[in-house]
Amino acid sequence: MEEVNVMSGLIPREVNIFDDTMREGLQIESPDIPVEAKLELLDAIGEMGAKTISIGSFAHPKWTPSMACIDEIASRFEPKPGITYTAAVFNKRGFDRADGYFPKINVRMRRFSTHVELCDTFARRNYNRTQGEMIAAMDGVVASAHEAGVEAGAVALGNPFGSNFEGPFPLSTSLDFMERMTAVWRAAGIPVKKVSFLDAMGWNMPHTTRELILAIRERYPEIETYLMHLHNTRGATIASYYEALTLGATDFDTSLGGMGGCPYCGNGRAAGHVPTEDFVNLCHEMGIESGYDLDKVIEAACIAEKVVGHPLWGHVSKAGANPRGARCYAPDMPFVETLDEAAHFRKGPAVYAGQLSPWRDGDALTRASRA
Repeated sequence: MEEVNVMSGLIPREVNIFDDTMREGLQIESPDIPVEAKLELLDAIGEMGAKTISIGSFAHPKWTPSMACIDEIASRFEPKPGITYTAAVFNKRGFDRADGYFPKINVRMRRFSTHVELCDTFARRNYNRTQGEMIAAMDGVVASAHEAGVEAGAVALGNPFGSNFEGPFPLSTSLDFMERMTAVWRAAGIPVKKVSFLDAMGWNMPHTTRELILAIRERYPEIETYLMHLHNTRGATIASYYEALTLGATDFDTSLGGMGGCPYCGNGRAAGHVPTEDFVNLCHEMGIESGYDLDKVIEAACIAEKVVGHPLWGHVSKAGANPRGARCYAPDMPFVETLDEAAHFRKGPAVYAGQLSPWRDGDALTRASRA
């Protein structure tokens, strides 16, 4: 993507934001959410401007009970033009189930990436594989990529900043695994063009995110694409995403309201994600094109909150974007205190009707408004 020098880094003109609400978000929510509600949410997500949408995961319902209805969703949802619908699959059985809905759902896009978890405990808990087994699998992945005629490779660092089970990881550990993975690709004559940070346990901080990207940029200048999948467990991830933006990262995973989490990391729903509405707003305020309609993202976030039945963690969905022009608030509006009243930016002034309004004719406020 075309980039411009801005402030401290290379901020892209546009980004790819993958909203993973239907999979990452709902997988940790109640399995009792009705299919009709999930279909309403999927339809709203389709109005936001997303280019690709995952409808969920074809996983075993014993381990992911909230996805037990995935076949009904796949059968019943109405695809929207211009959107590629896909799903998460974890084995051949899951692939075959999902592929039965082709071309409505497309899981045939082959992506070759070597992935190593820095945390062996998490690898065992989440993938039922040891770190050593993930390393051993790299040769097979690269061989398959070479056979398929792939021209560029990809690598993924799992939980590069630290682990709830093993503690923090120094930068040198991430760089060691980067070298091990890229060396396998180089040996096959395939350059690595993409790196993903997969931080399920949310150990990222702005300074550590910046440190890791800078180190990789210095050692591997041929890498063009940085993908951030950083969970918001400790509330710092939108700042980490900002740091990544300033260093030229273009691919980011988010979810409506920040919902999401991993049952294997020890934080459950508290792991969270960066709210799609907040990150889209940040990008737009920075002059970065996202392809999303923020008003429709906010509406979808409000639907998501209704669907899951509890408050979510987004901010822009509750307060709105910075008002400009005709959207600026009325100077003489009354007190606004509750979240429902704060939603006047999308619901209108009726939500704060009857609130206290202490300003009277002749007060400083009314004099200023007449000037």
